[in-house]
Amino acid sequence: MSSITKNLLAAAALSGVAISAGAAPLALKPTVVLVHGAFADGSAWQQVIPLLEARGVKVIAVQNPLTALEDDVAATRRAIEAVDGPVVLVGHSWGGAVITEAGVSDSVRALVYVAAFAPSEGESVADLTRHYPVPSGFSHIVADKYGFLKLTQEGVEKHLAQDVAVEKTKLMTATQGPVRGKNFEQKLAAAAWKGKPSWYIISEQDYMLQTSLQQAMAKKIGAHTVSLNAGHTPQISQPEAVAQVIFEAVSAQQ
Repeated sequence: MSSITKNLLAAAALSGVAISAGAAPLALKPTVVLVHGAFADGSAWQQVIPLLEARGVKVIAVQNPLTALEDDVAATRRAIEAVDGPVVLVGHSWGGAVITEAGVSDSVRALVYVAAFAPSEGESVADLTRHYPVPSGFSHIVADKYGFLKLTQEGVEKHLAQDVAVEKTKLMTATQGPVRGKNFEQKLAAAAWKGKPSWYIISEQDYMLQTSLQQAMAKKIGAHTVSLNAGHTPQISQPEAVAQVIFEAVSAQQ
């Protein structure tokens, strides 16, 4: 091999190294971590999950114990820490309070609230609702002797998910997670929405979380806001619309 050929090959090799070294690393697509609310479990997201996965988004659904704010936050943090890369954190209803505290993790790049509570630091869900009329669904909550709450069948069918087919509301009633009533009085230690972009889905026909309160919270946190003509569980009645908002939050982080 001539010296000229050797020099050309060496130059080509060095050029390849330079190009490789100068190439920007591919950005990781965020994983979506879904956090359910009270009177529910992780299956509340079963229609949203395949829609996101079909668009190439990895999804994890948390199973909240609903035994205390700190317990739900801990379960959510474990899910966040299990992800290798950035996270978009999504919460429904009570799950909004959970993601507000758990979302301070450095891995969390954005928050999505689905008809959800967004308290401030030092504020509880009970504090948020104090100056608003009691939603009609609350009259269908029953408590056991341990202070855990569940919704009656009527409460689920006519107030939690009045825009969902009856066969689904029966399943929702049977699988609902009882929530400790004291959870709603616990004050948050942090508010992740203060330093991270947020999206908020407002349910306009909500009988469990006042629409006017949802609007006020969305404004307070400076969220990108979408309003749906839906009851309190739009992830079940309008999964395509909910998945689209979550996908927009994911896309904004890439």
